[in-house]
Amino acid sequence: MTSDPKVHVFEEVAKHNKIKDCWLIIHGKVYDVTPFMDDHPGGDEVLLSATGKDATNDFEDVGHSDSSREMMEKYYIGEIDTATVPLKHSYVPPQQAAYNPDKNSDFSIKILQFLVPLLILGLAFGVGTTPKRNDQREAKFSLLSLLFLKVFSCGMNYTTLFSLSWVC
Repeated sequence: MTSDPKVHVFEEVAKHNKIKDCWLIIHGKVYDVTPFMDDHPGGDEVLLSATGKDATNDFEDVGHSDSSREMMEKYYIGEIDTATVPLKHSYVPPQQAAYNPDKNSDFSIKILQFLVPLLILGLAFGVGTTPKRNDQREAKFSLLSLLFLKVFSCGMNYTTLFSLSWVC
């Protein structure tokens, strides 16, 4: 470290929040980590997310090794003026994807794709085990078995299932 460290104000440090110009505040010290962006094991996004605030907690929560703490010394550029650091950093929640109502219908289709074949199989089994005349029972069982196999080979097209027009 230098013998006479430069004192930076928070507003100045907060401006350095880009990939090509990134400064961090850790333990009251200012570090220019721009040359380290490509080499950081957690990626440059981790470093960028720690800009514009006191990143001490972010740094300590990860549990950095002694060698990484020693490595920080070469990026040290000065001290932070603690009087200029805001007491509380305002939390900005991350952007969330907009609600997609189509996802709900996808889930319904997947449930139907699972339940309808089970229902057909259960119906085929029920018809096959009911006491009826042999020829009538075999005809219904083979029709339902054919229906079950055809649904699977057609890729679960419910329109064709309910209209009984099995065109693949």
